[in-house]
Amino acid sequence: MTAFFLSILFFFAAHVLPAATGLRGFLIAKIGRPAYVGLYSLVSLAAIAWVIVAALAAPYVELWAPGPVTALVALLAMLPACILFVGGALRPNPLSVSFAGGAIDVQRPGLLAVVRHPVLWAFFFWSAGHVVANGDLVALILFGAFALFSLLGMRRLEKRARGRLPAADFAAALAVTGGPLSARLVKLMTPRFAVDVLLGLALYAALLHLHGPVIGAYPLAYF
Repeated sequence: MTAFFLSILFFFAAHVLPAATGLRGFLIAKIGRPAYVGLYSLVSLAAIAWVIVAALAAPYVELWAPGPVTALVALLAMLPACILFVGGALRPNPLSVSFAGGAIDVQRPGLLAVVRHPVLWAFFFWSAGHVVANGDLVALILFGAFALFSLLGMRRLEKRARGRLPAADFAAALAVTGGPLSARLVKLMTPRFAVDVLLGLALYAALLHLHGPVIGAYPLAYF
């Protein structure tokens, strides 16, 4: 279990320390945002890979028996998770996690019109669904920590954005998810959102196909 806990510690340190210590801003100034995003993505992937390997090697302690119902929870949770991830990661969002820099397009914000932190909500759905699906102690610790990290990260990122952005830009970004829901849904329903949904479905299909060969667990095994 030592390697498992160390891998989780490394994962969270890699996602918290760069911003908390000023390393993120320093590297962006030195190498540029695209290079930083690429480097950060590689570190994140390495951290996730270590977590997965360590979790698979940790002792199995069953808390509840997995079955068709628990597997279905994860399958259903992953559908919005994939759409939220694609729709959030590919759009500029200075208030949250995004692979694209710049300001929010207030006229065509897509998912940002209804969800301020789509990528973090994607991770929450992913982790919460996998807590239910697995039913063992390692999964509860691992995915429970990810779910909590996602929820706490929303407030942390907004606080960081408030201190980083000009007041007018911060207020404009917050206003995107303000106002009547009907008006925000109109901004959501665009051809770009249809593309986000299609890409999300493609990601869902790819993850479903690769889950067994890569992770060793087949999501459709109960059906």
